[in-house]
Amino acid sequence: MKRDEVAVRSEIRVARRIWPDLEATRLRDLRGLLLKYQFSVALGEITRIDNRWYVTHSGLLRLASRRNCNGISTSLQSRFCDPAGSRWVFRAVVYKRPHSRGFVGYGDAEPSNVSATVQGAELRIAETRAVNRALRKAYGIGLCSVEELGAFPGARNASAGFLPTNGNGQPRLRDQLCLLIRQYNLDANLVKAYAADFCGTETLRGASRESVESFITHLSAAAKENRDALVCKLNSYSQQVEARS
Repeated sequence: MKRDEVAVRSEIRVARRIWPDLEATRLRDLRGLLLKYQFSVALGEITRIDNRWYVTHSGLLRLASRRNCNGISTSLQSRFCDPAGSRWVFRAVVYKRPHSRGFVGYGDAEPSNVSATVQGAELRIAETRAVNRALRKAYGIGLCSVEELGAFPGARNASAGFLPTNGNGQPRLRDQLCLLIRQYNLDANLVKAYAADFCGTETLRGASRESVESFITHLSAAAKENRDALVCKLNSYSQQVEARS
């Protein structure tokens, strides 16, 4: 059996645990994506929302690394921005090879088209969306990325409001996670363990802000899509949490 087939079977098993209601057609689609791009469900590189597959920012970056991407540049498109209204537009260029012309993508974000959990971080979201679009164009990925979606329906509730911000005017990641934990009644310790695994670090504290932001988006989508499946996923970290306590 080829190594790729072994890896894909393992990822399919993970997908079945997370989304027990997966139809055969969706599994076939997933298998094709895993074989073609080597995405990982276990690492949160691909996710399912409203029965459709979406790639994540971390998945696109790892794909670019596997394909030996030469570099990515971003620039703020000031003439299209409105700082007072928290509207930002970025241009990103992905260079697959040295001296190549590059693949261009644009991304915009404002309070009306981002999730309530990341409101206040529109500038970062706009840059991430631009990078994602450029990467998808460069590597021929037809999937939309999670970060390019607008606000998730139902994600906002009366108690959510606007999150406290740090000194840079951006929501504190800890507050965003706490909001999701309270909103979906999740176990905080299991969420932290899952987050560290998702970000590829021993502890959540050691993860980059960008990785944690990607995890928060993934967690919000997973909780909305199938909370029971998410709880099962979190429970898989129970022994790890108990061993550390």
